[in-house]
Amino acid sequence: MEIFGVDIGGSGIKGAPVDLDRGDLARERHKVLTPHPATPDDVAGAVAEVVGHFDWSGPVGITFPGVVTSGVTRSAANVDKGWIDLDARTLLSDRLGLPVTVLNDADAAGVAEMTFGAGRGRKGTVIVLTLGTGIGSALFIDGRLVPNTELGHLELNGHDAEKHASTKAKEDEDLSWHHWAHRVQKYLVHVEMLFSPELFIIGGGVSRKADKFLPLIEHVRSEMVPAELQNNAGIVGAAMAAAGS
Repeated sequence: MEIFGVDIGGSGIKGAPVDLDRGDLARERHKVLTPHPATPDDVAGAVAEVVGHFDWSGPVGITFPGVVTSGVTRSAANVDKGWIDLDARTLLSDRLGLPVTVLNDADAAGVAEMTFGAGRGRKGTVIVLTLGTGIGSALFIDGRLVPNTELGHLELNGHDAEKHASTKAKEDEDLSWHHWAHRVQKYLVHVEMLFSPELFIIGGGVSRKADKFLPLIEHVRSEMVPAELQNNAGIVGAAMAAAGS
């Protein structure tokens, strides 16, 4: 079965039909730049462009980089504040003319990784972290999701952790892999202290280059592995949510 998934990120909006039997994209994804400012209307237009690229007709799952409850977006760290307390499901469904499911982006990526990727079959406490424009998180207890954890906003050095340890921070400050890995290490040690997970799954686009920074991270006792679905996990998880709604 194929369902369409869209992943709204701070820098790009990407989507594709997903083969839910394989847990992988059925066609090469299409990506557009996230509008700036990322207002609801402009982002909805960009989502419509991605979906329209495939002439898709059917349910669509859409991720959002913030807290989502019952289709309403409750926070907006890396997009326009107009998203706060917005009925995003209705906005996007009306724009697309299709049934829509909306969920937190890291939760979507996490569910995909736990079903088809690096977390498959893992019990205990597992934390999926997506490193990108911000830091997204998905917390699982014996395979069950605790939604909307938003651990990227834990305080680290007096600021949101994502301002210090995200991929965007690495790029903005032109940090070496070694310097950035040290920042990620401090963040992981902090999260480990709070939750004592058996496993960290490190996702986001930078997971393609996990060999450049994961071996540099020390003093983390939990197992650490890169995400297997890499930056497609959000698309796959969005499609899974739409199929289950």
